[in-house]
Amino acid sequence: MGDVLFICTGNFYRSRFAEAVFNHHVERSALSARAFSRGLMTHLVDGEISPLAASALAKRGIPLHRTSLRPTQLTAGDFLRAHTVIALHEEEHRPMIAARHPTQLARVTFWNVSDLPLSPEIALPRIEENVLALLASL
Repeated sequence: MGDVLFICTGNFYRSRFAEAVFNHHVERSALSARAFSRGLMTHLVDGEISPLAASALAKRGIPLHRTSLRPTQLTAGDFLRAHTVIALHEEEHRPMIAARHPTQLARVTFWNVSDLPLSPEIALPRIEENVLALLASL
């Protein structure tokens, strides 16, 4: 199993949470996979990580070092590095990936976890459930 790439819009909230949850559970298992995350429009965010994501990770005992240091823009090279590619919300991310990385679109698995205003109490557990299901499938 190679690296898993999680993609969202700003790489500030959803994808960073998914990355941290995945890496936390992998580091406690025998799996050799590693997650990283990227954003399609990182210029839209201000800050290192969403306080909502940071708080949810802390409540789960997942340290922030399980995710990258700051939002990072998606590049073509990220697709080369990734074995598995997951975008967090199909309706939102499919058009952006099709416009920016059309040759990679067929590789992307889309989840359906929308951004705010979907409540973090709904979105983050849904992401966690999807990550745990992904790990179980490995």
